[in-house]
Amino acid sequence: MTDERYLKRTIVKEVVASRFLPEGSRNLRVYLPPGYNELLSYPVVYCQDGEQFFNFGRIATIANQMILDEGAEPFIIVGVDVDLARRTAEYAPEGDRHRAYVSFFGEELVPFIEDKYPIRRESESRILAGDSLGGSVSVLLALAYPNLFHQIIALSGAFYPEARKIVEAAGDLSALSLYMIVGLQETAFKSDLGVFDFVALNRDMRRILESKGASTVYAEHDGDHVWGFWQRFLPDALRTFLRSES
Repeated sequence: MTDERYLKRTIVKEVVASRFLPEGSRNLRVYLPPGYNELLSYPVVYCQDGEQFFNFGRIATIANQMILDEGAEPFIIVGVDVDLARRTAEYAPEGDRHRAYVSFFGEELVPFIEDKYPIRRESESRILAGDSLGGSVSVLLALAYPNLFHQIIALSGAFYPEARKIVEAAGDLSALSLYMIVGLQETAFKSDLGVFDFVALNRDMRRILESKGASTVYAEHDGDHVWGFWQRFLPDALRTFLRSES
């Protein structure tokens, strides 16, 4: 049975204006940790597919458990919502909304959050997290804004050929640290852009990243391309980048 304390979550709905996104704004949900105090400062996890990270990944419940029972340093979570009909257009580099989304994220979303909440301003206190194409766009965001992002959680990252080309063309990536997992049953995933072997994609991306100096915590597990798989490894992913207070 889930401890009732884990379910007492503070999640604030926000709307951030945008001059880059055609619709002019984007919905967010912001998790505030137990004992949240505006006089303190916090690391932050930015999640692509924000609604799914909260609803299917149960990331707020996991955060409460880590903070209350494991001594994890309290942290804030920002879930960035996405219209699933536009997801590939925003997250995939060949998408017609991709450049606008990347600019929105680095130039509007991060300043909005850091102006409104007591977020630490050093890159070591910002973590990007994403599943599938969300993992891929998180890597591309870190390349586009190297002064903002160095830490990435990629759950079964959809590292399709165009994203791979961008990473291959990058220079030194020794500042990057990644937590990467993929399911061993993800060998013929049907996506909007074709059928792909995600195990091969992730092995190749790990090799490319490490060849450019990036550090990776990489693992392959029994699992498929579903939230039931990714949710199991979210605590381990978060522990990789968040300090313990104990």
